[in-house]
Amino acid sequence: MGSAPPEVVSFLRDAEKELLDSAVEASQADWVHATYINDDTQALAARANARLMSATLRLAKESTRLSTAGLSSEQSRKVLLLRLSLPLVAPSEPVASLELARIVAEMQGIYAKGRHTPIGESEPVDLQALSRILLEVRDPVRLEDAWTGWHRVGREIRAPFARYVDLANRGARELGFPDTGTMWRSRYDMEPEAFSKEVDRLWQEVRPLYDSLHAYVRGRLRQVYGPDRVPEEGPIPAHLLGNMWAQSWEGILPLVAPPGFEAGFDLTRILVDRGTTAVDMVRYAEQFFVSLGLPPLPSSFWERSMFLRPRDREVICHASAWDLDFVNDLRIKMCIEITADDFATIHHELGHNFYQQACSKQSFLFREGAHDGFHEAVGDTISLSVTPEYLVRIGLLETAPDASRDIGLLLYRALEKVAFLPFGLLVDRWRWDVFSGRTTPADYNRTWWELREKYQGVAPPSPRSEADFDPGAKFHVPSSVPYMRYFLAHILQFQFHRALAKAMGATGPLHRVSIYGSPEAGARLRAMLEMGARNEWPDALEAITGERRMDARGLLEYFAPLQRWLEEQTRSLPKGW
Repeated sequence: MGSAPPEVVSFLRDAEKELLDSAVEASQADWVHATYINDDTQALAARANARLMSATLRLAKESTRLSTAGLSSEQSRKVLLLRLSLPLVAPSEPVASLELARIVAEMQGIYAKGRHTPIGESEPVDLQALSRILLEVRDPVRLEDAWTGWHRVGREIRAPFARYVDLANRGARELGFPDTGTMWRSRYDMEPEAFSKEVDRLWQEVRPLYDSLHAYVRGRLRQVYGPDRVPEEGPIPAHLLGNMWAQSWEGILPLVAPPGFEAGFDLTRILVDRGTTAVDMVRYAEQFFVSLGLPPLPSSFWERSMFLRPRDREVICHASAWDLDFVNDLRIKMCIEITADDFATIHHELGHNFYQQACSKQSFLFREGAHDGFHEAVGDTISLSVTPEYLVRIGLLETAPDASRDIGLLLYRALEKVAFLPFGLLVDRWRWDVFSGRTTPADYNRTWWELREKYQGVAPPSPRSEADFDPGAKFHVPSSVPYMRYFLAHILQFQFHRALAKAMGATGPLHRVSIYGSPEAGARLRAMLEMGARNEWPDALEAITGERRMDARGLLEYFAPLQRWLEEQTRSLPKGW
């Protein structure tokens, strides 16, 4: 193969520099808006993102006119990633570009400012407080009130969302994609329709386990709330599952745990009793990655991150990891609470930061995950190693519970991980159909709940109509964040964990393994992280697992003892809905 034309070399060099400068400006504006919400920061973020989207679209369109003769595989990949570098591409007209940026900022602001006054309260409260009601309260009337109150936030988002779809699709078509959903699916190093089939294959591998868990949980909730509220064979009412979106069910463990179940420890209580601070929580997570041989986070991380909700202003509390200069200005934004859940969430978010740090020496277009599911999976892989044995090693537990309590611990993990799988799948399945036009604005809410029932087997607690817009009550929809990454991450994290356990020579049940302190596991993880997006994802998968195909064997091996137990528990119960 001959050498690349000089104009291509210079174009890619100049494009990466311009995109880096624009991305830094947009990241800084987004950070200020997310941590100090007002009309001014919203306008600044909108303008910065409009400039970034405009530059990306212009450069992507220019790249399609370049001669591809003589391009190396690295240069060809940069051209492809340039076209796919933003999940949201605005039309090239400046007015439309700015309008789209304003709409996204507006929808994010509506979401962040959402409030509801619960039954028995005198003041409106935010999503965090409403979520605590879903988690802690057992009165179904109060649960329904909190659920319905939060979901009203979607009503204001519905109209701007429909306009957002139109503008986003116009931008995608300028890049040669029929719609934004097709553009999102094109990011996975295979044809969009092939990716859809790949997702279906993975779901079918794990569905029998989900069906068993669903049947078990429905049966237990029927005993708690009675046959009038929980059907014997139908979908489970969404407000009874301990989470605002019924996407994870660990909050109802006390209601569905087997008789006599005791976890053996309460991590939340341990952390609180020790006087653990938000910074302490983050230090624990950083130390895990350092124990694997990764370098510590820069000092600026500790100076610039937002760990607590400020008392003097509105912020977006949704946990997220940031790399503002795409080199080493790493941060997390989170309103940390001293809980076991946030302990795990922090391990997850730092997974993003360590990935960002590891691939920062790559060219700008390669400073991301092999695909977005990889980025999400890294932190979750670490979370799987937050085992009782790990907690003993870092001094938070004196002794680990014995194996007799494994079923209870696995059930907790399944309520968190397995219960999530169908929700992780359906959010983007719904959006793919919206972007393609198969689902029109007149049917937004109806089709949303059809998918919720089809995949999750859940139903709304009260009648819904097209005056509602329940997808808008989920952060990622108004924020234009693709969601399939989370489904893929929930498959990949177990595949990673299984491979890293083998690399360190671990024996015994997979759910008991922690890779904490293993240089062998760390070397494999680091090899994958440092690749960034330079190679197609099968190469990155092979670097960490030795395999080139995503599969659910790790997940199924991890939960095999629980699956056998669930089959026994549900032998006389109906499955499906």
